[in-house]
Amino acid sequence: MSFLSNITRSEGDPKVLRSGPSSLGSSDRLARNLGWFSIGLGLAEVFAASTITRALGMHGKENVVRAYGVREITSGFITLSVDKQAGLASRIAGDALDIATLTSALRPDNHKRENVALALAVVAGITLVDIIATTTSTVRHSSSRGQRRSYDDRSGFPRGVEASRGAARNQLADRRPTPTTTNSRPSKPAGAGE
Repeated sequence: MSFLSNITRSEGDPKVLRSGPSSLGSSDRLARNLGWFSIGLGLAEVFAASTITRALGMHGKENVVRAYGVREITSGFITLSVDKQAGLASRIAGDALDIATLTSALRPDNHKRENVALALAVVAGITLVDIIATTTSTVRHSSSRGQRRSYDDRSGFPRGVEASRGAARNQLADRRPTPTTTNSRPSKPAGAGE
């Protein structure tokens, strides 16, 4: 890992000797993996559309598969971005579109129906994973809108306000001059007549 971290560093930059634990939660890692999966699947759909349509008995639908590939790539990049919830939601919408398209290929005259049924099962499984990822990511990253945090129980003083007041009184008492015993007469206020 440190080798990969040091590749882009300039000669004078500090080197990464070892990496610490990741701040990514399991939902973040799942979303990241789904983003990369989406990009890979999208590239396969764009560049191998004729192979996919041949395997599913959907001849003439190559442009549809390519368009779905572009959609997958876009969803993947959004899922890898800061706005991963939007990317995961777009993946679920895309899964629904894939299921609808595959269901239309289950017609009786399609001699590749078994392949279509297998593809439907795979897409249904991936849809379930997408739903789980969206739910867990939303729970992890949701903010309580409209609710403000209450800091009423905090004062900003480590030992409490009263202890701080006492400390201030003690410091003030320590700084006051002590009366001398040699001067037994009380001093007159300034400006008083004789």
